[in-house]
Amino acid sequence: MIVLAEKARAQTEGLNETWWVWLATLGGLAVLLLLDLVIVDRKPHEVTIGEASKWVCFYIACALLFGLGVWYFGGHDVAIQYYTGYITEYSLSVDNLFIFMVIMSSFAVPSIYQHRVLLIGILLALVFRGIFIAVGAQLINRFVWVFFIFGAFLLWTAISMVRKKDEEEEYQENAVVRWVRKVYPVTEDYHGTKMTVRSEGRRWLTPMAVVIVAIGSADVMFAVDSIPAIFGITQDPFLVFVANAFALMGLRQLYFLLGGLVDKLIYLSVGLAVILGFIGIKLIIHALHEYHVVPDWLEIGNLMSLGVILAVLAVTTVASLAKSKKDAQRAARS
Repeated sequence: MIVLAEKARAQTEGLNETWWVWLATLGGLAVLLLLDLVIVDRKPHEVTIGEASKWVCFYIACALLFGLGVWYFGGHDVAIQYYTGYITEYSLSVDNLFIFMVIMSSFAVPSIYQHRVLLIGILLALVFRGIFIAVGAQLINRFVWVFFIFGAFLLWTAISMVRKKDEEEEYQENAVVRWVRKVYPVTEDYHGTKMTVRSEGRRWLTPMAVVIVAIGSADVMFAVDSIPAIFGITQDPFLVFVANAFALMGLRQLYFLLGGLVDKLIYLSVGLAVILGFIGIKLIIHALHEYHVVPDWLEIGNLMSLGVILAVLAVTTVASLAKSKKDAQRAARS
């Protein structure tokens, strides 16, 4: 990744990403995860709303403070790219929370172990997303036409989200989970936080191991949407990685904070579809600029991108909560 960061430095005006910047950033993220592991996950327990609220605020504050550092060292435009990427990734993560809830319910994960499942699953997702980001950065540095593919994929994803927004979500085990079940025997019951136990003379996986595989593999699939989306905002692998990292790290506590509120965000998928479609169009326009087939004025700037994304999320949230409140009042009267 250090090599990719050096290449991206020429493309990202003002941000000097030397090897020690990567090292310091990765070290800081590791400290945050270790802090979470030691304080929150030291003893399995049911995470309360108050505890989750404090940690969500803490991670958001860390992400915002990191952005100020990006602003100081890289300038206004680079900071806007980071904040836009972070907000986009975080909003996409909120939509993913519903799938996490469905998986937790499907595997009947005890509430005291859910934080551990999310922590390990997201650690795996960070590793895989790092690989995706490295590969994506290499592709866009070598082939301009990749932007057309990313843009078209995001437009297709946006249309798909709108089409299936009214469909009932039900978890179906993916190929990875099915393979794990086929290769390894799995116990019926949980054994605390243990992922394997020895019984009847052989090693068994516990449901804890299988649900971690389910969460981790599901988040890898989510990356297929989110990584092209953030590359539509910035092509700097450093900014792409840290925006993803902060969004994922705050996702665990957001899971416990939002709870049933995710069901009330009924228009969230529509809003995210609009955002993905907008970024897809931006990627295609960017590619057309590289081939010099569109005028210079036809360009979507970083400030415009940030404004559109914030406006769409605000309208989506307000409309969703208003509709949920109206439906609840109608149900109470009937």
